Amino acid sequence: MEQPDNAFKSLYDIVARLRAPDGCPWDREQNPASLRGDLIEETYECIEAIDEKNPAHIREELGDIFLLATMISYMHEEEGLFSVADVLQTVSEKLVRRHPHVFGETLVKDSAEVLNNWAKIKIEQEGRKPKDSVLDEINSGLPPLDRAWKLQKKAAKAGFDWPNIEGVIEKIREELGEVLEAVKDTANEKIEEELGDLLFSAVNLCRYLKVEPSVALHRTNSKFISRFKYMEKKMRETGQEMKQENLDIMDQYWNEAKKYT
Repeated sequence: MEQPDNAFKSLYDIVARLRAPDGCPWDREQNPASLRGDLIEETYECIEAIDEKNPAHIREELGDIFLLATMISYMHEEEGLFSVADVLQTVSEKLVRRHPHVFGETLVKDSAEVLNNWAKIKIEQEGRKPKDSVLDEINSGLPPLDRAWKLQKKAAKAGFDWPNIEGVIEKIREELGEVLEAVKDTANEKIEEELGDLLFSAVNLCRYLKVEPSVALHRTNSKFISRFKYMEKKMRETGQEMKQENLDIMDQYWNEAKKYT
């Protein structure tokens, strides 16, 4: 098995070659902004591989993430802003600094205390400015689903949480009722607001049950695709057209697909 330092050096050298004047035209045209979408896509593909529990697929997708991280770092190195080595050194120093219970003499009793120390270190040692609100710590650029989840986690950590799961479920019922009331009037501008409240409450249930909503939804998307493709295949095999008039038939094949996914 190749050593990590040799393997990373090989990756670095390949990226440098791709970005060289006589390298790959596509790779040379890229910049950090153009690779943002790829970074998101590869992350979700890695999540899918982890869900599949397929080691070969996980290894491949993690490699793609390593490639993008190295490529983006190297682009900044080319500009003289910082080097790939600086990136690795920064994260190494951060890990040591934020784990004094491992690399120092600090004692902790559980993971909650680890996180509390982590927050203190960011302010006291790293000079991070204290936020006016704990919610200000959540990046506004996050996808809405992930941001809702993180906002609720922060609020719960501050003591603003339901005492039991029944309260969370009842809140979902309440929000669903308000959505149903809003849709009675199709011109009601509150429909979007009420649907947002319902989604926010569903995310809160995920948070309460320690399930990341984006991961759960990603899995459901994959399941929907698998079942829909099965239904499409069966409709083609029986000479049926995919249209509203054949909904009963499509629903039959959909239920059949559920046995396999």
